[in-house]
Amino acid sequence: MLTLVRSRMQAAAVALSTVAALALGATATTHATAATAAPALAKAGPTSVAYVEVNNNSMLNVGKYTLADGGGAVFDVAVIFAANINYDTGTKTAQLYFNENVQRVLDNAATQIRPLQQKGIKVVLSVLGNHQGAGFANFPSQQAASAFAGQLSDTVTRYGLDGIDFDDEYAEYGRNGTGQPNASSFVHLVTALRANMPDKIISLYNIGPAASRLSYNGVDVSSKFDYAWNPYYGSWQVPGLGLPKSKLSPAAVEIGRTSQSTVTSLARRTVSEGYGVFLTYNLDGADRSADVSAFTRELYGSAAVHTP
Repeated sequence: MLTLVRSRMQAAAVALSTVAALALGATATTHATAATAAPALAKAGPTSVAYVEVNNNSMLNVGKYTLADGGGAVFDVAVIFAANINYDTGTKTAQLYFNENVQRVLDNAATQIRPLQQKGIKVVLSVLGNHQGAGFANFPSQQAASAFAGQLSDTVTRYGLDGIDFDDEYAEYGRNGTGQPNASSFVHLVTALRANMPDKIISLYNIGPAASRLSYNGVDVSSKFDYAWNPYYGSWQVPGLGLPKSKLSPAAVEIGRTSQSTVTSLARRTVSEGYGVFLTYNLDGADRSADVSAFTRELYGSAAVHTP
């Protein structure tokens, strides 16, 4: 398995401001539901996903790529990278936290999120550990897991998002007196979140203790995920969730860093082996049409066009 050093390690893991989490009093305009998305132009082929490091780049970059043949949007899902799961040492509870850059995207949903949704692109919020001991796999009780699920689903409703992505990295389980990963936490969390938002996306960046703890006491939450993907860029690794191929991305590429030949090879394999998702990371503001075309030609039979 290829393990790559990823620039995302520096991105959302350390809080960049004193902006509080939603649960700690952050204020913003409420959006009860997502903007009605315009019907996407017909596009046959796998679902394309783009993670965006919003500490450095704009979410709007995702909407700047269309297929030369037909004009439909290249990307189907845009992931805001990333909110954090923090630990309140006073209340001994996990709290959802937004650094100043994530908060800015959410506060400006009308200009940063709605334009993507109007193009038929789903916008999902990724949640990541933050070196404080809180993670998805060490809630002390089912009630604590459900409480955090409530914070997540409330955020989706408040800002009109299309779902939540789990990335169990950098939690540093055990720090601040927190527990080590247990078998029940992630099962309780995903079960509660799916109950809270039955029609929204729940995706899994297939890494960390939570990703290997999907079954507890006869309950397996694998089927509750809409998507799961390989977390190692430039490689091919099938997520072992037992989901149908249509929901899995064994391919993972970092735009601008994974070679175009590798991108092409991984995209071709995605199609030939019948998988339904293709994961990309770190879409920035440069014209990356050559890198994007390296996979769109294989997935959709068309080059990609960048519109500034």
